[in-house]
Amino acid sequence: MGIPRALLVLCIATAFLSLGPRGSLGRSHLRKKQQSHGRRGNGGHRLQSPVDSPADPPAAGTSTTVTPSNSSSDSFVFDVRSFGAVGDGVTDDTEAFRSAWRAACSVESATLFVPSDGVFMITSTIFPGPCQPGLVFQVDGVVMPPDGPQCWPKSDSKHQWLVFYQLEGMTLRGEGTIEGNGEDWWSLPCKPHRGPHGSTLPGSCDSPVLIRFFMSCNLTVRDLRIENSPQFHIKFDACEDVHIEGLSINSPAFSPNTDGVHIENTRSVTIYNSMISNGDDCISIGPGCSDVDIQNVTCGPGHGISIGSLGMHNSEACVSNVSVKNAVIRNSDNGVRIKTWQGGMGSVSDISFDTVYMENVRNCIIIDQYYCSNKGYCQNQSSAVYVSGVTYANIKGTYDVRSPPMHFACSDTLPCTNITMSEVELLPHEGELVDDPFCWNAYGVMRTVTIPPIPCLQDGQPESLQEIPNLGC
Repeated sequence: MGIPRALLVLCIATAFLSLGPRGSLGRSHLRKKQQSHGRRGNGGHRLQSPVDSPADPPAAGTSTTVTPSNSSSDSFVFDVRSFGAVGDGVTDDTEAFRSAWRAACSVESATLFVPSDGVFMITSTIFPGPCQPGLVFQVDGVVMPPDGPQCWPKSDSKHQWLVFYQLEGMTLRGEGTIEGNGEDWWSLPCKPHRGPHGSTLPGSCDSPVLIRFFMSCNLTVRDLRIENSPQFHIKFDACEDVHIEGLSINSPAFSPNTDGVHIENTRSVTIYNSMISNGDDCISIGPGCSDVDIQNVTCGPGHGISIGSLGMHNSEACVSNVSVKNAVIRNSDNGVRIKTWQGGMGSVSDISFDTVYMENVRNCIIIDQYYCSNKGYCQNQSSAVYVSGVTYANIKGTYDVRSPPMHFACSDTLPCTNITMSEVELLPHEGELVDDPFCWNAYGVMRTVTIPPIPCLQDGQPESLQEIPNLGC
């Protein structure tokens, strides 16, 4: 019996030793650096990143188990500090952000995390896709560009700062601030009335859009504070399925060209529950946009909610199915506006402004088909963007008496048609009632009596428009 027992012990020992090198070999594939860029496996272990990921993980940097606000416990978090970011507001943290992006982009349900205790300065950067699904860019601290044109690297684009390109299913969110440092850009002498004695000097006047999404889809931007952009605060170009909610956008009323949210060539957009104050359009809708739903947005000061400008340089512009509902516009140069250039082509159709409250607003309701950013330098042209099917319902509040509260300046050759007015009641914020709204070549119907009355809106269809023109839309 002793000999068999010894043989058994020897066999067990031999088997154990034979397993040792295999276990060591397995561990050699999970080096510390690689381990930090992986996915969570069953049981919470972190596994190496997939080989077929669109962006290779960097050689340095580690992930963190810090849980940012609003994040899922299942997400894998990449703190920019783990990739070398300092966050003192002075050090250039660009490369750390790029490295963190490459790592997060390669992992499903990843979060690039900007912690709340830092101010991170980065230069103009493109964050490219495609990335693995479920990517979140979480800003809980402050992220900002260099301070003005004098500090802007000469090699960097002056057209844009942060660009998110070719992404699907990405979320930009957080409890922090994206700070634009736009003050010195606004003061350039080429900006409107910023030259000597209030002049506007000629020459290049490039200023960066703060955040741009380009050729991307299924996007969410929410809960951030974005402020003091050199130019547009956030822009969506050639995108689809965009959801914006809970944004706070702020810049001074004197800051030029600082549109809050701008969209162009973009479809299926929702903008909800946001507050925007700036020096230009609160929300601007450019050419190529359709299926846009805006609800519970507060604007002002600024230039109100605008469709356009459209048709610049004799271009074609098509905008359709836009709804604005439950909005508030305060202390603004315009309320709800459609603006097109002479000489353009295309159409604006199926537009609804419903339940909009105005407070001390000039040009509360305006269609301007003679828009010209350089007054006196635009030629009269016969072609125009065709405006039809615009509804104004339950538009109430007060207006600045320096301008009539309603202004319909439609094209000589292509009248505005199917304008519907219902429950429009606008009173002077101060001073006497202005009871002479302006109309030119505008046709539609008043469902109810308006205050002030608008007798210049013509009934029916114009005789000159026997059939709908070929719009190209």
